[in-house]
Amino acid sequence: MTAARTWTGRRLTVQRWFYLVLALMMLVVAVGTVVGANMLDRTAQVSDQLLQRIQPAQTEAYRLQAALVNQETGVRGYASAADRQFLEPYTRGKRDETGAAARLRALVGDRPALLADLEAVEQSAADWRSDYAEPLAASVVPGRPQPVDQRTADRGKESFDHLRALWTNQNADLARAVHDGRAELSHERKLRNAVLIGMVVVFLLTGLALAVLVRMLVTRPLEALRRASRQVAEGDFDHVIHADGPVDLAAVAADVEGMRQQIVAELEASRRQRDALTRQAADLDDQAVELRRSNAELEQFAYVASHDLQEPLRKVASFCQLLEKRYGDKLDERGLQYIDFAVDGAKRMQILINDLLTFSRVGRVNDAQLPVSLDHALDKALTNLTAAVEESGARVDRPEHLPEVVGDPTLLTMLWQNLAGNALKFRHPDRAPHVRVTCEPDPETPDAWRLSVSDNGIGIPPQFAEKVFVIFQRLHGRDAYGGTGIGLALCKKIVEYHGGRIWLDTDHTEGTRLCFTLPSAAGAHTEKKA
Repeated sequence: MTAARTWTGRRLTVQRWFYLVLALMMLVVAVGTVVGANMLDRTAQVSDQLLQRIQPAQTEAYRLQAALVNQETGVRGYASAADRQFLEPYTRGKRDETGAAARLRALVGDRPALLADLEAVEQSAADWRSDYAEPLAASVVPGRPQPVDQRTADRGKESFDHLRALWTNQNADLARAVHDGRAELSHERKLRNAVLIGMVVVFLLTGLALAVLVRMLVTRPLEALRRASRQVAEGDFDHVIHADGPVDLAAVAADVEGMRQQIVAELEASRRQRDALTRQAADLDDQAVELRRSNAELEQFAYVASHDLQEPLRKVASFCQLLEKRYGDKLDERGLQYIDFAVDGAKRMQILINDLLTFSRVGRVNDAQLPVSLDHALDKALTNLTAAVEESGARVDRPEHLPEVVGDPTLLTMLWQNLAGNALKFRHPDRAPHVRVTCEPDPETPDAWRLSVSDNGIGIPPQFAEKVFVIFQRLHGRDAYGGTGIGLALCKKIVEYHGGRIWLDTDHTEGTRLCFTLPSAAGAHTEKKA
């Protein structure tokens, strides 16, 4: 166990394995580069030696020999014809000999054998000139040709033949040097090609070995981890993931195994929770069924109760009015007042019952979702309020065009009627009502309209901004302003049913301003899709 832990601690990470492989590749490349550069430089040196020194030296040797031949021809012609123009090839040959010898010495200065051949030719040429050419030229009288002494001619021929033998030896040595240079160049090229091929083979083998090493130490453990993770992901949560490979990969495998164990534990807990939720859902379904049944019964009860309650109230109001008509002359003022109180209470009770029934039915009975023109809904509401508008002398300002929304036409008409009706009811005693309707895109909610109904009436104090939307909450007594206190609560319920919100604009001080939002037809369509 200790040895295994020590080995695990000494294993390299994936990153360090790649660094090691990269370092080995760089080392092989560096060594190959040095060897290849050395071989290429060696081949270039041999090639330059052959092309720039040995072969040009052979050419200069031919020029040197041609210059000596010109000298021999010139001095012989001068001796035969006694004409100084025949000395011109001799003189030019001496100059050419000097230049060719100098160039040849510069080319073969690092080769002792070739330099010795050159010096031998130069010495023999100098001996020939001093022993034969110069004395012969000096003995000739211009314009008087004389036959050359046979002994002198033989001596000159013997000396020049010796010079020719030296040329032959020099040419043979230069030819041998060219042959050796070409052989060496061929050898260097073969060696260079062999080394380059060997380097390519070494590169390939090294790359193959490193690829196998990386596969064994990195790729194979990664594939094993991937297969095990996929097996777990496909649902085999009991499959154990073993840690193998480099130390960081083993750490990843250990973390994945820990995650698997955590998932198994969480899965078991979720199964238990799911069973509990299943039981709770069954209980909730039973309760929902019971609640729907109870709501249906309550709705039926409310409908029946409203009719059953209104009938006695109508009778109370009718009989009280009959009492007043038949026995009015027999009742005193207090008795007539009591009858008025009873009739008024019955009528208010009827109104309250109708309002409560309307409030309870919002979103349950009136649940149509149709394209509704707010212009049309406002027109219907103002038509219903024609008497109140004419009685108060009110002026209503409205936009030329109101947008279209999706909702219930009846509820939206009821919304406009309650808001405009409140503006007419809570008017200022010293001025005629002025109701103003506005509409603009809501800056806070995309695809929604912000609408408002403002008036120049008595206003609502800011501290009652929330209270006015609570059912049965009144800010004034029934003697001052009639109503049941349900109007704004009903408006809030209608707006929220259509996905909007309603509030009192406390910054508006010249009366009351109620603002509300409604989703546009496009926004409501998008919400329905989502």
